[in-house]
Amino acid sequence: MTPARIVGWLLVAALAAGVGWVVWQRMKPKPLQVMVAKVERGNVLQLVANTRAGTVKACRQADLSPGVGGQIATLPVKKGDQVKEGDLLIEVWNKDLSSQLTLATSEGRAAAARARALLRQSELSLREAGRMKKLRATAAISVETLDQANTRAVIDQAQYAAALAEEQVIRDRLNLLAVEMERTRLLAPFAGIVAEVNGELSEYVTPSPPGIPTPPTVILLDTSCFYVSAPIDEVDAAAITVGMPTTITLDAFAARHFAGQVRRIDPYVLDREKQARTVEVEVSFVTLSDTVNLLSGYSADVEIVVDSRDKVLSIPTQAVLDGGRRVLVFDAQSARVHDRAIAVGLGNWQVTEVVSGLSEGEKVVLSTDRPGLKDNVRAEIEASP
Repeated sequence: MTPARIVGWLLVAALAAGVGWVVWQRMKPKPLQVMVAKVERGNVLQLVANTRAGTVKACRQADLSPGVGGQIATLPVKKGDQVKEGDLLIEVWNKDLSSQLTLATSEGRAAAARARALLRQSELSLREAGRMKKLRATAAISVETLDQANTRAVIDQAQYAAALAEEQVIRDRLNLLAVEMERTRLLAPFAGIVAEVNGELSEYVTPSPPGIPTPPTVILLDTSCFYVSAPIDEVDAAAITVGMPTTITLDAFAARHFAGQVRRIDPYVLDREKQARTVEVEVSFVTLSDTVNLLSGYSADVEIVVDSRDKVLSIPTQAVLDGGRRVLVFDAQSARVHDRAIAVGLGNWQVTEVVSGLSEGEKVVLSTDRPGLKDNVRAEIEASP
């Protein structure tokens, strides 16, 4: 074979190799684009959150109605008014009771005057009986006259006692009328803001009968403090104790997080049809100034810290697979992803503690839902947008 032919065959072989390499480069699968995060040391919190939206409530709320039914005669407050403890909120028509009270007061004065008169009469009769007794000792009067004097003294004493009893009856009647008058007046049980008034002058209001819920005439709120009432799943409730630190978030203040503390846990599980069983937990605001602009009824969420670990290895929770048994680790040297068994500790929906299986600085795959992602597959880190 001549040198020219050898060179020709070498050129053909080189061309074929080049074409084959180009075809192979174009046909081989491209590395998967993955998002990764470093294994780092940090603080991990074990959190319990409410199952449904909680509610901001005033520390005290009173749904008030008069003790008796009747027409509204006095309505000195309106919605939004600030009232003090003992202020009049509503007065039901009570002129009949007022007249009876006036009459009973007059009868009481008359009974007291009659009792004073009978007291004087009784004292006079006793003195008269004493004189008759001395005269009888000297035989100046008959036994019959002495007996009549003693009898008059006893009768006058009995009449005075009866007058005192009648006076007490009238005082008791006055007390009864005062109580009945008090039931027609609705007073503020504490200082607060009138949140609702269900009634107008001359309208008829009635107290709520037992077992029949009716709208209260006045709703009074104590806005000096607030708390959050939130339902917690019965499975998580056992880990919660009074005093645990809590983070409160409100839809109305989306950018803010409020420090809270568990103040009360209901002693029973709430079982409602077609709903998960829950335990109601109350969380108070740690800083009083945080409650300045709050309104009763705001929706709220709570995250209760039931446990915490400091300076432990941790990874984003979204990288954890199979309930905490494994992760996918990105190896930069081989540009491949490897399946790794791990053991986890505390965790929440953001961060999970790694007890074993990973070292600080390694990179775990976050985008675990990418099609084709498996052990030993070629990958590269996705560029940041």
